[in-house]
Amino acid sequence: MHKTTEALELLKLEEEAPRRQAPLPVAMRGQARVKTGDRCQLVFRAVDIEQLVAEDHPVRAIWEFVGRLDLGRFYEPIAAVTGVAGRAAWDPRLLISLWIWAYSQGISSARELARRCEYDPTFQWLTGLEVINYHSLSDFRVSYQAPLDELFAQALGLLSAEGLITLERVMHDGTKIKACAGADSFRREERIRMHLEQARQQVAAMGDPRAEDPVRRQAARERAARERQQRLEGALEELAKIRDNKTGTEAKQQARVSQTDPQARIMKQSDGGFAPSYNVQLSTDAAHGIIVGVGVSQAASDYGELVGGVERVEKNMGQVPQQMVADGGFTSRENILAMADKKVDFVGSLDEHAAQSGGQLRRRGVEEAFYPQAFIYDAQQDLYRCPTGHFLRHDGQENRIGVVHHRYRANPKDCAACPVKAQCCPQNAVKGRTITRAVEHPVVAAFVQKMQTPEAKAIYRQRGGVAEFPNAWIKTKIGLRQFRLRGRLKVLMESMWACLTYNIQQWIRLRWRVQPLAATA
Repeated sequence: MHKTTEALELLKLEEEAPRRQAPLPVAMRGQARVKTGDRCQLVFRAVDIEQLVAEDHPVRAIWEFVGRLDLGRFYEPIAAVTGVAGRAAWDPRLLISLWIWAYSQGISSARELARRCEYDPTFQWLTGLEVINYHSLSDFRVSYQAPLDELFAQALGLLSAEGLITLERVMHDGTKIKACAGADSFRREERIRMHLEQARQQVAAMGDPRAEDPVRRQAARERAARERQQRLEGALEELAKIRDNKTGTEAKQQARVSQTDPQARIMKQSDGGFAPSYNVQLSTDAAHGIIVGVGVSQAASDYGELVGGVERVEKNMGQVPQQMVADGGFTSRENILAMADKKVDFVGSLDEHAAQSGGQLRRRGVEEAFYPQAFIYDAQQDLYRCPTGHFLRHDGQENRIGVVHHRYRANPKDCAACPVKAQCCPQNAVKGRTITRAVEHPVVAAFVQKMQTPEAKAIYRQRGGVAEFPNAWIKTKIGLRQFRLRGRLKVLMESMWACLTYNIQQWIRLRWRVQPLAATA
């Protein structure tokens, strides 16, 4: 009986299935009922701010890390104190955390940061649903140079205490970051002076700020005009510095400087192009990739930046690194001797001086059979013998830092009568062929020998992965490919904010994320 009932129900379902699946005709159907959002209504909703972000969210780690630092230098300028009338200032811990979280999200604009505080849950969690004016955020970023330096050093102290910094080996490298200036903003002296005169006339004609426009609007215009005048006056000062570094009257006259960021310099970029830029110098501890030194230079070359890098590391950490590793852009005799004076073991890349010399001789028409290595030196008589048997005798010396260049010259008569003169010294019409012998300083000679060892070569091969990683992180993840601020001092502060953010991100990755996992286990 039970099986018969089930069979009848199945038969009935099969008969009704076509009727259920077939839609009704359009004329017989009512209007479809759907749900959509009503944007014309006000909603009052209770918000649990602590639930805006998860317990393991990185923004909580940033707030925690900043809370461990001594921020007394940031609180000193605050005039609003207990018992005295006045509007309360924003907490420096909050502003610091906001900027670090903003940089970690690739946000470097104060206006964008203020907008995020209005709707982004992570920024709302930091501010407690308060909205901060972008002027307050912008002013805070550039108003605390010395406290920011101290803050960066304090952060390094915390990271060192957690075993993330050893200073056993530090990799140093430089990277070019574009300035907040266009290539078309560069002008010569006459154009700058013309614009400066116009700016001065504009400032003088501003008059009473309450005469026509509202006070705040007119005051803003006056401030902009004065800032433009100051930039143009600074441009003339920077132009004088640029001319001092140039040789030749024509080169000095053709010197140009940017009107918007006078302290920026034209530098070659990684893509082969040229743009107004600053040379950012980073020193990175090899143990866990923590940046222990930050500097900004106007020089396009890296040769003169290594000593400053070591001094910054010593200032931040209280001691010099045991070993400094840098590429060929920093490897010079001056730097080798300077590192020896500071008792720092230096590992660097040696330029191929022989290859460079060969290229110069080839452009002069000298054949390879008559390159310097083909000339035999006699140490007892202190002379050279050329491939044809003639002598080149000592003809003077030039003393440079770390090396002494001894010059040897052949008798002009011997060269004039030589059958291979066209292959040996074709452009030397009057004087004889010359050879230069370099006598290296003992410290430089020891460095050259050290760099030939497998151990030194193995250390140098690690340089790229350590030194260039922070550069890539700051440009790719933090988004610092072009500065928003102008002037070397403000650019340095923006670099410090980015590097502080990078270091805290490494702490989150290496320590803070590990702690919850360990507690759970």
